[in-house]
Amino acid sequence: MAEKPFLHRLRTAQERRRSWLCVGLDPVLEQLPEVARRADDPLTFFGRAIVEATADLACAYKPNLAFWLAYGTAGLQALQAVLEAVPPDVPVILDGKFGDIGHTAAAYARFAFDALRADAVTVNPYLGLDGVRPFLERADRGVFLLARTSNPSAPDLQDRTAGGEPLYLGVARLAQEWDAAHPGACGLVAGATYPEELARLRAAVPDLPFLIPGLGAQGGDLEAAARYGPAGAVGPVVNVSRAILYASVGPDFADAARAAALRWVESLRGAASVAPPSPPREEVLDRLALALFDAGCVQFGTFTLKSGLTSPIYIDLRLLASHPALLGDVARAMAGIARHLSFDRIAAVPYAGIPIGTALALEMNRPLIYPRREVKEHGTRRAIEGAFAPGETVLLVDDLITRGDSKLEAASPLQEAGLVVRDVLVLIDREQGGAEDLARHGLRLHAVLPLTRMLAALRDAGRISPAQYEEVVAYLRGTT
Repeated sequence: MAEKPFLHRLRTAQERRRSWLCVGLDPVLEQLPEVARRADDPLTFFGRAIVEATADLACAYKPNLAFWLAYGTAGLQALQAVLEAVPPDVPVILDGKFGDIGHTAAAYARFAFDALRADAVTVNPYLGLDGVRPFLERADRGVFLLARTSNPSAPDLQDRTAGGEPLYLGVARLAQEWDAAHPGACGLVAGATYPEELARLRAAVPDLPFLIPGLGAQGGDLEAAARYGPAGAVGPVVNVSRAILYASVGPDFADAARAAALRWVESLRGAASVAPPSPPREEVLDRLALALFDAGCVQFGTFTLKSGLTSPIYIDLRLLASHPALLGDVARAMAGIARHLSFDRIAAVPYAGIPIGTALALEMNRPLIYPRREVKEHGTRRAIEGAFAPGETVLLVDDLITRGDSKLEAASPLQEAGLVVRDVLVLIDREQGGAEDLARHGLRLHAVLPLTRMLAALRDAGRISPAQYEEVVAYLRGTT
């Protein structure tokens, strides 16, 4: 299924800036720096300065409508002027917490999407689908439903039991239903001030994007936001307002805001790098296993592998190049792990790893290089194709792993060129000692599909017999 337009814009902005930071635009006139208060239009002066200072760091901006409405029509005019300064590739989430009956909600949607040209909104789901549908019907826009908000009294209502579970989980399940039935991208507002609830929400709805407020002045949990916020290839939208807007009240307020935003970006990157990779949920893995089998990528018989081992199963992932939709699914599954890792470039292992690495590079908008198997005696005679700089970190990407020899062989010219290799990402781990081989050389293996998991999915779906399953599993145990 094609990615929805709002999610595509959000993911692209996150990947281009390597940032999950959303800058909240919530100005209070009395708190503005004196240099801004002296301006002819203080709100516009201040807001545009903040946007211009952080435009290359923010993956989104979230103006809270109330702070602009507080100044009447002048506030709305200032908001429009500030939004004009937002780069066109950065989404704007209008935080209006809209919620009313259908035809009134439709009027709010026209205001948010047509008058202010916001890319997404926050909506209170208390009135049910009638109050949300007008926003969801905008196929190219996004909607974040209030699920578990960051304020102290949120548990008074949101923790009340409804249908045997907390109300906020019921809201999450409704959001999932509504997202499936309507073309708009539906997500949840889930505060970082309640990390346990954030974890329960992510477990309940693995695929919905999260808008996470509560960091900064409210003291939310940064690691919880990094651990439970991501949904597939889309990272969380982590909002910080006051800690950036009012980092300084002096004439250098814009520079101070930029410095504060950069610290938050780096803190989120650091938290993401230590958060454990979140592999795709079980049903996604099962579907992927079946699709690989149906495409002929998994065969049973007697085969001799490159490692010299004889195997009752052969996996030929070179065929993925002839199945573009499946290759896209593979790239998204691998991106779900890769986005938790820290690297500057993707390095694909020839030959089967090149189409997979290319698809992953396109999915994540990250640069690709690859080491040549043979260095030509003519032309540039390069051992590594693609642009890079010594000292950069690369993620080594291949189709599968049996032993670690071929990955170590591919890593060698990269390391000789001054590149740093810490992580290896494959689609399938044959579970025959590859991870251990790499670990002995200081490399970490990450895999989307362990082979035993794939075999269980094929057996349960009737693609292979229980006897075939037992034969291959016994073989794997005997060669580990």
